[in-house]
Amino acid sequence: MVLNSLDKMIQLQKNTANIRNICVLAHVDRGKTTLADCLISSNGIISSHLAGKLRYMDSREDEQIRGITMKSSAISLHYATGNEEYLINLIDSPGHVDFSSDVSTAVRICDGCIIVVDAVEGVCPQVMDSWLENIHPVLVINKIDHLIVELKFTPQEAYSHLKSILEQINALTGTLFTSKVLEERAERETESQANPNSEQGEQVYDWSTGLEDTDDCHLYFSPEQGNVVFTSAIDGWGFGETFYFEITIDSPTVVRDNTEKLLFVQLILENLWSLYDAVLKKDKDKIDKIVTSLGLKIGAWEARHSDPKVQINAICSLWLPISHAALAMVCQKLPCPLDITAQRMERLMCTGSQTFDSLPPETQALKAAFMKCGSEDTAPVIMFVSKMFAVDAKALPQNKPRPLTQEEIAQRRERARQRHAEKLAAAQGQAPLEPTQDGSAIETCPKGEEPRGDERQVESMTPKPVLQEGNNQESFIAFAQVFSGVARRGKKIFVLGPKYSPLEFLRRVPLGFSAPPDGLPQVPHMAYCALENLYLLMGRELEYLEEVPPGNVLGIGGLQDFVLKSATLCSLPSCPPFIPLNFEATPIVRVAVEPKHPSEMPQLVKGMKLLNQADPCVQILIQETGEHVLVTAGEVHLQRCLDDLKERFAKIHISVSEPIIPFRETITKPPKVDMVNEEIGKQQKVAVIHQMKEDQSKIPEGIQVDSDGLITITTPNKLATLSVRAMPLPEEVTQILEENSDLIRSMEQLTSSLNEGENTHMIHQKTQEKIWEFKGKLEQHLTGRRWRNIVDQIWSFGPRKCGPNILVNKSEDFQNSVWTGPADKASKEASRYRDLGNSIVSGFQLATLSGPMCEEPLMGVCFVLEKWDLSKFEEQGASDLAKEGQEENETCSGGNENQELQDGCSEGFEKRTSQKGESPLTDCYGPFSGQLIATMKEACRYALQVKPQRLMAAMYTCDIMATGDVLGRVYAVLSKREGRVLQEEMKEGTDMFIIKAVLPVAESFGFADEIRKRTSGLASPQLVFSHWEIIPSDPFWVPTTEEEYLHFGEKADSENQARKYMNAVRKRKGLYVEEKIVEHAEKQRTLSKNK
Repeated sequence: MVLNSLDKMIQLQKNTANIRNICVLAHVDRGKTTLADCLISSNGIISSHLAGKLRYMDSREDEQIRGITMKSSAISLHYATGNEEYLINLIDSPGHVDFSSDVSTAVRICDGCIIVVDAVEGVCPQVMDSWLENIHPVLVINKIDHLIVELKFTPQEAYSHLKSILEQINALTGTLFTSKVLEERAERETESQANPNSEQGEQVYDWSTGLEDTDDCHLYFSPEQGNVVFTSAIDGWGFGETFYFEITIDSPTVVRDNTEKLLFVQLILENLWSLYDAVLKKDKDKIDKIVTSLGLKIGAWEARHSDPKVQINAICSLWLPISHAALAMVCQKLPCPLDITAQRMERLMCTGSQTFDSLPPETQALKAAFMKCGSEDTAPVIMFVSKMFAVDAKALPQNKPRPLTQEEIAQRRERARQRHAEKLAAAQGQAPLEPTQDGSAIETCPKGEEPRGDERQVESMTPKPVLQEGNNQESFIAFAQVFSGVARRGKKIFVLGPKYSPLEFLRRVPLGFSAPPDGLPQVPHMAYCALENLYLLMGRELEYLEEVPPGNVLGIGGLQDFVLKSATLCSLPSCPPFIPLNFEATPIVRVAVEPKHPSEMPQLVKGMKLLNQADPCVQILIQETGEHVLVTAGEVHLQRCLDDLKERFAKIHISVSEPIIPFRETITKPPKVDMVNEEIGKQQKVAVIHQMKEDQSKIPEGIQVDSDGLITITTPNKLATLSVRAMPLPEEVTQILEENSDLIRSMEQLTSSLNEGENTHMIHQKTQEKIWEFKGKLEQHLTGRRWRNIVDQIWSFGPRKCGPNILVNKSEDFQNSVWTGPADKASKEASRYRDLGNSIVSGFQLATLSGPMCEEPLMGVCFVLEKWDLSKFEEQGASDLAKEGQEENETCSGGNENQELQDGCSEGFEKRTSQKGESPLTDCYGPFSGQLIATMKEACRYALQVKPQRLMAAMYTCDIMATGDVLGRVYAVLSKREGRVLQEEMKEGTDMFIIKAVLPVAESFGFADEIRKRTSGLASPQLVFSHWEIIPSDPFWVPTTEEEYLHFGEKADSENQARKYMNAVRKRKGLYVEEKIVEHAEKQRTLSKNK
């Protein structure tokens, strides 16, 4: 196909019904980029001979070196079939799990996707990505040539294998569909029960009712439905529904008959097998016969080539062109932007725990604009920016040197002739003027300057000076899709951040959404700007556009000051922000970076800000120590970020620390057996060694420790006493707290608004239902005598008020709960407790943020505040208030001052301090609220230290696919790195084993390289962060019994994994580490007489 002009693409963009926005989803090394190359070559952008070798969409140097895609890239393709012309916006996405965030950005702005499955290795998890974003998938089964060439399958075996792959994918799709239908059915049943006015339905609940009534025939993949294409992208061929029915049978009514299977094998697969057999055996007569029978014309170069792959590619790409099969399936089976479902639209518009019904009426009115996808001037412009990506400034269309016109070429030629003639004249005039060289210089210099000025004037017609200025700069382009309206260059538009709320806009703007945009007050997470530049994305190139109709994917320039990672653009402030992107990979790998030359720190800070904007998954942190920390999803992602930081954004030499491994601290129940599996309490203790352990956990004087672990501690000024106990939470409760962190954050915002006296009627009924459901789950798992009424007494969560630790208030003097807020009592004591309660919560937050072992956050710990005694504080406060009253009565003539002071006794200590400027209770220990914070923090830390402490390590799930020959080597590497195999199964029909294991993040660095080296590249792992797991060994363990003393020795210096991790973290943070250091190694020697 001939390369299309920009005008043709602009014309195709206006027909929204014939636009297809698709992305290619697959696991790593499944042939996505090769498939994209084949589709691109059909538009004449690259040669068909280079398809699969050039990897056009992999524009980065490290992508070409590693051979994997690291970013999402878009390109617009033209496809014509019959009288219809289609514009296909194709997005090639990464397959490596470290870059799954880029997959999420691509899926969000697409209406359909191509799922590529390896014909040898089978099902991939990318079906889940398309399901979560509610986009329609089609299937491409790639690498069928491997069944022929490598596995040596017969056509009948290949048919059975392909059928098995389809069944596995359909089974996964059916599982997802079933769970979705049952969830919707349960929600409707809950709503009907909650609404008393609804009609009474059946009393007997049938879970299968929703499944019977819902049509699911369109969900499954089948060649009969035309949503499956069989391909070999590297050989350039593929066939789908059209070829399938033309060859097998004319009447589709016999498709379900068993004879169809034989026809598929005999008339399709056997023909492919015979072609490959003839080419691989170099049977020239048979090849000529096949080519003649198919009516193909093969070039002489391909026919004489010694590589059989070249001949296969030449024959098959003409006989069964992959671009025709794939693009025809895309155009026929995938929806256009006009076909967006109401369900997907409502889901995009409802962030957090909101529902569509809870949105303002003006916001709900935008649903019609979404569904219509209109291009009228009155239609609101709605766009979503899924990510920002950086391009070199010289790659922008306005900075590229444009081709010269014929007139400009003629002018340059004429000026070159004039300069040449002047040089000749100057050379001829130098001989007689040789004695007066200064005069000749004065005479020739103006002649030389004039043409230079003309040359500079001619060159100014091209944008070369602009290119020189922007040569070392990176420009940011927004990757976006237009959902409604026409995006025009220069149009003013609202930029809505992910935390923007239309309800907050209504509170701040009295005129509502009809207010003029120019004079609006400052609204959080909202900006107003103009669309500077619009671009057509063409892979490695960008084309300049004036306007973009709805339904198209585009690039927007000039938003780098308004959009950090993603945003919603709308011409109306009533539009809500789209729901945040769902990232599969959690950033877990941390390194600290610093410049090699301290004077270059400003460049590093600027470069890290640019990197944070350019990568959707990376996180940039500045720790309390001043370290600049980079948080990435994995080892490959980390390397890419560091390369970008050094070569593109900061452009300086940087020093990178060893990876900062995150840990969590927790407590467990006392163990029942010791390190030699003997029951604790029945062995004879070794007194001296046992005393060492007691010294390690020694509690300072002045702190009372109960036998049950209750810590009683007083503030430094002896005015308040706190009693705190620490208990381990069940694993199920910790998991529930982690999963509902967003809901806990919403509850905290609601509680703060209650305390501030704001209008809180905006909470929706479904949000309230989620809160009570969350509470019910906690009550379900926190059962027994120890946990009685604990859920109702939860005061706060931590750290950061949304973490997996809880603070329980059992004090009888002051009742407070996250579910109901503080008790509404007007007494003076309740008011004082309420004001000082924030100090207790702050101390709890500080304690959970850094534990006593190595200053890492806590996880799965419940702190119970058993007693909170403020009697001495009340006595001291009353006496000081009386003294104040007497002094003021002496100095003031009014008689009501003392009464006002007595009425103000109920005010909090901090409030009184701010009003009067100083407090009567301020002493050498500082303000009382600060003493409470420090005391609560110390009480929580000591309560932890009297319990069995453990470290929790971050764990990866590791999926490895390997052959039976290298299985032992894979197990050796896993066991060496503290890995644990969970499952091993053999893939049916192959000699491949699929191994599922867990691996500590601390042991994962260099793991992939070691696996490849030990297995000669036959195994490659995929690591995804999974969960936190308790390390069973005690980091403070020392031998305490005779059996342990005999088994481990007096020093007990065998490898303790938890202690090793703890000491490494303490060393990195500059904390004290107890270890033995050899000071004078040269003095330690063995005397010869002892030999």
